[in-house]
Amino acid sequence: MVIAQALADREDLLMALIDRAGRLLWANQAFSLHSKQSLESLIGRKFFQILSLNAQHLPQQTYIREQLIKGESFKFEFAYQPEGTLTPSWLLMDGQPILNAEGMISQYSLLATDITLRKQAELDLQEAKRLLEQNNQALEVRVQERTAALFQEKERTEQAFQQLQQMQLQLIQTEKMSALGNLVAGVAHEINNPVGFLAGNLQPAKEYIQDLFGLIDLYQEKYPAINPDICAEMEAIDLDYLREDLPKLIRSMQEGVKRLTHISTSLRIFSRADSDRAVSFNLHDGLDSTLLILKHRLKANETRPEIEVKQEYGALPLVECYAGQLNQVFLNLLVNAIDALEEVQQDGRFEALNAQPNRIKIRTQLADDEKQVLICISDNGPGIPMHVQASIFDQAFTTKAVGKGTGLGLAIARQIVVEKHGGSLDCCSQPGQGAEFMIGLPVRQQFVKTSHKP
Repeated sequence: MVIAQALADREDLLMALIDRAGRLLWANQAFSLHSKQSLESLIGRKFFQILSLNAQHLPQQTYIREQLIKGESFKFEFAYQPEGTLTPSWLLMDGQPILNAEGMISQYSLLATDITLRKQAELDLQEAKRLLEQNNQALEVRVQERTAALFQEKERTEQAFQQLQQMQLQLIQTEKMSALGNLVAGVAHEINNPVGFLAGNLQPAKEYIQDLFGLIDLYQEKYPAINPDICAEMEAIDLDYLREDLPKLIRSMQEGVKRLTHISTSLRIFSRADSDRAVSFNLHDGLDSTLLILKHRLKANETRPEIEVKQEYGALPLVECYAGQLNQVFLNLLVNAIDALEEVQQDGRFEALNAQPNRIKIRTQLADDEKQVLICISDNGPGIPMHVQASIFDQAFTTKAVGKGTGLGLAIARQIVVEKHGGSLDCCSQPGQGAEFMIGLPVRQQFVKTSHKP
């Protein structure tokens, strides 16, 4: 009884007894205070109409009526708007049937608890979750925008890095071409001066020698009695052999001067300085001059026989190009071919190599459309592995030992052919079957001038 009284006296707990029609039979003081009506005026009225105050059409009304009819308990929450307030309040309603002495349901006990604080906390939590989700979405948008900005910045950085690499490659190419061209041109100039001197004096020397021989013959004819000392000297110097061999010696010297002249001309062709525009050039002259420069590497030595070079030149027109740069392409490709052949020859025996000599083949032809020329440089060396072929034109990629290659030769060659001339440079190789590099060059450079800035 004391406990029941204590519960009835609680101000936050609304207690009442109702009949099966929902009419109020008894209520505690808290119920009266909540409804702001006296207990006497509440008796006999429907409890949910009293509690709902200004919210008369609650969705729970139908539910309460059904539960009372069935004689079952009910429990629900509902919100209402207290008079004079802007925020809703909440009640948790709990009704339990009470059995009489006959075991029949005659009354219901009713407990109503104010859960406004809890519901407000739940609403605050829901609002906090909504705001958190909204903030997360905004954060995701900012992250996506920042990621996109970083990606764009990364692309710009990569593009700038690629441009820097191209600039470096061009500077290296220009410097190498300038240094090599100056060196070769200087050598050609130094050779040309003495060669010109020799070529200009050999013919007069030959004529002078003939005059001297004629004078000796005339002397012997006019003075047949030769002094014994003179006769001994003629025998000592073997005048007859000297008369026969000296013209041959002069002819040999003339042939040597011709070869030196040819070498000097080839050096000048190889080192010719490019102007700021393409000029017409005979590609065969460039190939021949490059081979002449590399002749010392093609000759036989103590470890291998001579590397044979087979030239299959087709009928080519003059090609508009930057001749000095193309000569450098030919030089790089031929040097690589020689290096590959020498690498495999280090482990071979001289007799076997002599029986099956290594060869470099240079083939040129005019394309069917007559708008492009093709230059193929191949060797019968060890070939290039498939996994290496994909990287051979990359800057700084090399398979050579440290100190024996910079990895710039083929990268520069591709840049000269593809970017400078609007052509193509491809490689075809099978391990053990050699390698072939195919250059395609347009005969005319008009479209290159509009699409590429030298």
